[in-house]
Amino acid sequence: MVTPYKILSRVNSPADLKKLNYEELDTLADEIRDHIVEVVSKNGGHLASSLGTVEITIALYRVFNPPVDKIIWDVGHQAYAHKILTGRKNRFKTLRQYRGISGFLKPDESKYDAFGAGHTSTSISAAMGFAMARDLAKKNNKVIAVIGDASIAGGMSFEAINHIGHEKTDLLVVLVDTEMSISPTVGAMSGYMNKIITGKGYNEFQQAVKTMVEKMPATIGAPLVTILKHVGEGIKGMYSQGALFEELGFRYFGPIGNGHNIKTLVETFEKLKDIKGPKIIHIITKKGKGYQPAEKKPTLFHGIGPFDRVTGEPVKSPGGPVYSKFFSDELVKIASINTSVIAIVAAMIEGNNLNKFKKLYPARFFDVGIAEEHAVTFAAGLAKQGFKPFVAIYSTFIQRAIDQIIHDVALQKLPVVFVLDRAGLVGEDGPTHHGIFDIVFMKMIPGMVVMAPSSGNELQRMTLTASMYREGPCSIRFPRGSAEQPKRQGNLFPVRIGRAKTIRKGTDATVVCLGPVLYSALEAAERLKNTLDIKLEVIDARFAKPVDKALITASAARTKVLLTVEEGAIEGGFGQSVMRIVQRAGIKDLKTRIMGIPDRFIEHGPMEQLRSDCGLSARGIEKAVLELLNSK
Repeated sequence: MVTPYKILSRVNSPADLKKLNYEELDTLADEIRDHIVEVVSKNGGHLASSLGTVEITIALYRVFNPPVDKIIWDVGHQAYAHKILTGRKNRFKTLRQYRGISGFLKPDESKYDAFGAGHTSTSISAAMGFAMARDLAKKNNKVIAVIGDASIAGGMSFEAINHIGHEKTDLLVVLVDTEMSISPTVGAMSGYMNKIITGKGYNEFQQAVKTMVEKMPATIGAPLVTILKHVGEGIKGMYSQGALFEELGFRYFGPIGNGHNIKTLVETFEKLKDIKGPKIIHIITKKGKGYQPAEKKPTLFHGIGPFDRVTGEPVKSPGGPVYSKFFSDELVKIASINTSVIAIVAAMIEGNNLNKFKKLYPARFFDVGIAEEHAVTFAAGLAKQGFKPFVAIYSTFIQRAIDQIIHDVALQKLPVVFVLDRAGLVGEDGPTHHGIFDIVFMKMIPGMVVMAPSSGNELQRMTLTASMYREGPCSIRFPRGSAEQPKRQGNLFPVRIGRAKTIRKGTDATVVCLGPVLYSALEAAERLKNTLDIKLEVIDARFAKPVDKALITASAARTKVLLTVEEGAIEGGFGQSVMRIVQRAGIKDLKTRIMGIPDRFIEHGPMEQLRSDCGLSARGIEKAVLELLNSK
């Protein structure tokens, strides 16, 4: 550990919390926060959410008995204190580091990580599964789902709540309410939560009735309780803070206005522990609690890279503008001319770099919250009425809306544009967030155009192309981080659909690249030319679908050696499409290899390290070319 903490040094598992008094638990909370801030300031991570749940975590593990009792966290953004308290305090300094501990929930890492999670709104469904499995096995352990106020608004959460209420499953949902998600929470559900926080009517009514009955003689009070119970049910619909949850079959408790009071939380959990059936406890917390910069700027500190601990200022990484800025700047220009252009995000305004669009065109900007499925079908409705929606969602999150893309957009040939940021490997966020499957699932859809720019300027051109394309849906994928910026010649103009481009002429082998891996191939080509006088022909494919059959087959027929390179899954990916094309072309004596992400989940770590591990570095491509040239 970074500091010899007085109390934290004595805590090695949740069981140790039961030995501490409340004063010691309060000190422990301060020490955990200090440890989290110290590590995240160096490694980056999800800071504000985890700072907001320190006391809740301590109270849960003081009252319940994990891993026998199953405590299931949603996403993992709030679970750093959980990691520290479950035997990982000494390894916490390796958070999000190569071969270190994950930033999310990972059962392979600890028996206390009951269920893996990196995406949102999963904990209640998983908890129901755990609870039903317990009942079927005739066990008696407790099951608790911890979920944030934005995550509970996700459709999957309400599907689970509806099912649990029907089955009357015995479990506890801990609703952590920070009044915001990543960007400030949007939607009617957020308004409902705020109403719950401020509403006092029904609780005051209950207390008044209780006081009145206690003062009456028993012969009068007992019958009156029965009458008032029925009257109360009617009044409850008007006044109850948790009426929505109670109508769905849950007993609602709260809200607890100070989610940072460990004694109150412990006493509350103790009372709820043995109440049977579906229960939800609503707890108000402060995102970024205990670290002033995070309290003032919770959105910035939701997910942040390394920062100066004293000032809270992010450490600026080297490099030019990121890909998302090229996209957003171009979309703003297009929207100034084309009034049918709409921008849609799912709770990631800052992440998708669309703040400027929102400011300039608020009537044409929609943040739908954590609701990717809704975002896609909402866009389909707009497109059906003549608008041009750009749906900007990270590659890893658009996975949740594949059915809507197929059924609601592509089947009707609607001109919706899917803008997939964080495509490819994303580094320290790891396997739950790597965007390596979108090439596969987008190109499998009939009528879908799949674009992959190799530079910021190409991204601008493809954004313009997408805005003009009306024959059906299209997608544009681009990676996290700084964009390559080859010098642009002349005015910006659209890219011809399905047209690749030869970047470097050669005679010994053809390397066809999709996206920014182009630059690793060019570096490999330069080295091979200088060291062995091997001349590579390097092609920027630009499109995973449609593929430029003529250009690629002509090059492969000349060189007799063909490699494809993509930062996406090999199985079902771009390379397999190319190989099918050249196979049909009947090129004799052709040597081929597909390079991409192998058929396994890739762990977290620096992107360059992960690319090297997958053979996608310049040296990896160079090695593959030599192996292919020397093969029989």
